[in-house]
Amino acid sequence: MNKKVLVGMSGGVDSSMCAYLLLKDGYEAIGVNCHFFDNDDAFIKDKTCCSLEDTNDARDVAYKLGIPFYVFNFKDEFKEKVIENFVQTYINGATPNPCIECNKHLKFGKLLRRAFEIGYDYVATGHYARIDFDETSGRYLLRKGIDETKDQSYVLYNLTQQQLKHTIFPLGKYHKTEIREMAQELGFVNAKKHDSQDICFVPDGDYAAFIENHLGKKFETGDFVDLEGKVLGKHKGIIRYTIGQRRGLGLALPAPLYVYKKDIENNRVILSCEEKLFSKSLDACDINLIKYEKLERPIRVKAKVRYKQAEQWATVTQTDENHIHVEFDEPQRAFAKGQAVVLYDGDYVVGGATIM
Repeated sequence: MNKKVLVGMSGGVDSSMCAYLLLKDGYEAIGVNCHFFDNDDAFIKDKTCCSLEDTNDARDVAYKLGIPFYVFNFKDEFKEKVIENFVQTYINGATPNPCIECNKHLKFGKLLRRAFEIGYDYVATGHYARIDFDETSGRYLLRKGIDETKDQSYVLYNLTQQQLKHTIFPLGKYHKTEIREMAQELGFVNAKKHDSQDICFVPDGDYAAFIENHLGKKFETGDFVDLEGKVLGKHKGIIRYTIGQRRGLGLALPAPLYVYKKDIENNRVILSCEEKLFSKSLDACDINLIKYEKLERPIRVKAKVRYKQAEQWATVTQTDENHIHVEFDEPQRAFAKGQAVVLYDGDYVVGGATIM
């Protein structure tokens, strides 16, 4: 197989160093900036990580490296697969993870297909993760990046065997501090650029305002109720609340209460004491297994239900082709429907699924 790679260059230091390291390893590379949305679609006109300034930074680095640079317009696909999914998931009472959807459908779906169309063999990005090939099983494996503070394997669990086979993560064997130091030595314009922290199309973090702007409507107020159905006050629109939330409820209560559940049908937000948020088991659907083709029996894993959560010991059972059951050793706080549960065996990602 030829060493021709299409490098996703967002304008940040990580994707820029990704391109540099590939060239250093002898790959023939072209840089590509994916245009996912217009600033008008993002509701906020600045702070977004996909601005014209970012595109220019990516182009500047590509020019410095002496590689071709192109901008691909993926707006329609991003709107359909990521933004619409994000909005509908919130409307249905769950909590989406748009980065996982973007990786699945755009960065390692649409972009990889485009690479094949133009005769390139791989796509590469600046994610902090690693890919190994297991000769015994014949499977490509996803592994954590060595920098645990930057590891992004959680949002990559949905990659298929075909995608893993044709993907390169050059940064997985480096620490972020090393990447910045090398970028400064090379004189990259973005060497000291801050990492983006928020969802790219909601850069101010106000998800409810984005959804209302996107739909052109306001969500009605409704009741806060306790587990017995007693009305405690009025909420400001059901999409403004997430499972486990305490702050921002706007209620004067004798004891702290947390969002326990959202009753979409009756437009109610159900509150409880914190101990009610803890549970030892969950079910999840839309599974994607990486280390195994299927789970023939229950296995011991470490699992996490949020990107920044510490992994917890659990036993996972595949109950059918599309579902798993996860039983944690210790109760876990606030499982959120729509988020991902990702399973680990040491450094390796066993797989993951969407919490039901």
